[in-house]
Amino acid sequence: MSTLLPARVEPDRPARSAPLRRWPAARVIGHAVVLAGAVLMFAPFYLMMVFATHTNADILSVPPPLWFGDALSDNLALLLDRLPFFWRNLGWSFYVAAAVTALNLLLCSLAGHAFALLDFAGRDRLFAIVLATMLLPAFLGMVPTVLTMAWLGWLNEHKALIVPGACGALGIFMMRQYIGSTVPRELVDAARLDGCGEFGIFWRIVLPLTLPALGTLGLITFIGSWNNFMGPLVVIRDMDLYTVPLALRALQGSGQTPWGALCAGAAIAVLPLLLLFVIASRRLIDGLTAGAVK
Repeated sequence: MSTLLPARVEPDRPARSAPLRRWPAARVIGHAVVLAGAVLMFAPFYLMMVFATHTNADILSVPPPLWFGDALSDNLALLLDRLPFFWRNLGWSFYVAAAVTALNLLLCSLAGHAFALLDFAGRDRLFAIVLATMLLPAFLGMVPTVLTMAWLGWLNEHKALIVPGACGALGIFMMRQYIGSTVPRELVDAARLDGCGEFGIFWRIVLPLTLPALGTLGLITFIGSWNNFMGPLVVIRDMDLYTVPLALRALQGSGQTPWGALCAGAAIAVLPLLLLFVIASRRLIDGLTAGAVK
C-alpha cells in the first residue's frame, strides 16, 4: 500500500515591495515645458484681474503688486465715469458677435455641404479661389470694405460689421473637410433616391452629423468677432455704438491712462469668453480632432 506523505509547506516569503515608478527624463522635461507654457499663458489673465483691484500708483510701482487689492469699486466707478456707455458697448459687442456667428454657421455649413457632396462644374476651381483668399492679409480688404460700406450708406451702423463677416473662407474650409470625412455618401445617395431634396438632406442628415464642427466654428467665430478692433475702428463713429475693444481703447486717450479702470473693463469683457470656452471646450476639442483618425 502506498503511504500518503504530508504536503510540503512552503515557508512564508516576505512580500516584494512594488518598484518605484520612475519617469524618463524626456517625459519630465515635457511636463515641465507644458507647465511653464501654461503659467506664461495664464499670467496675463491673472495680472489683469489683480491690477483691476489696484490704483494707478500701485500698478506703476516697482515691483508691481501680485495679489488682489481693495480698489475694485473705485476702478469700476472711474470706468463708468470715463465710459458712460460701457454696458451698452458690451451689449453691442454681444449683438455683433452673435449675429456674425449665426450667419457663419449657416452659410459656411451650406457652402461646405455644396463643396463636399455636390458635383457641379468648376467646383474644385471655386474652392481653390476660396482657399486663396485665406492667403491675403486682412488689411488689404479694409479700404475696399470701407468704400463699399460708404457707398451702401452703412457707415456708423453695425450691419457694416455683420455683413462683411457673415461667411469666412476658414469656416467654409473647415465644414467642407468635416462633411467630406464624416458624412457617408451612401446615406446621402439613399436620401436622394427616396426623393429628399438637397436642403432636406442638409437639414435632416448633414446638419445633425456636423454638430462638433459647428461648435468649433461657432466658438472661433464668436471670439474673433468679439475681439475685433480694426473693423469697428474704421466704420463706427459714435461712442454709444462702440464695441468693447474700441470703447476700452478710448480710455487710452490724452493724459494718464487709468490702468486700473482699463483692467477692470478688460476683465469684464473677458468673462463671457471664458464662460463660453468652459462650456464649449469639449466640443472644440472634438471638432478639431474629428476626422484626424478615420
